[in-house]
Amino acid sequence: MILLHRLKGQPFWLNPHLIETIESGADTVILLTNERKYVVSESAPEIVERILALDSKNIRIIDRRSDEDEGKSS
Repeated sequence: MILLHRLKGQPFWLNPHLIETIESGADTVILLTNERKYVVSESAPEIVERILALDSKNIRIIDRRSDEDEGKSS
């Protein structure tokens, strides 16, 4: 989940796997696969950066667990 903010500043968590598109204009609009839309204060590049950071963190966790599993089977 990534932390985002509505235009009035209210924080909310969004599952980035549900994002279909991010539109940049006067406001940033996120369209989800279920057709829900969110207008947020973050820019499209900020959102992409947060998604990439989350993915990187998840990959490190998987790699660490894989290394631990290999150590157990040796």
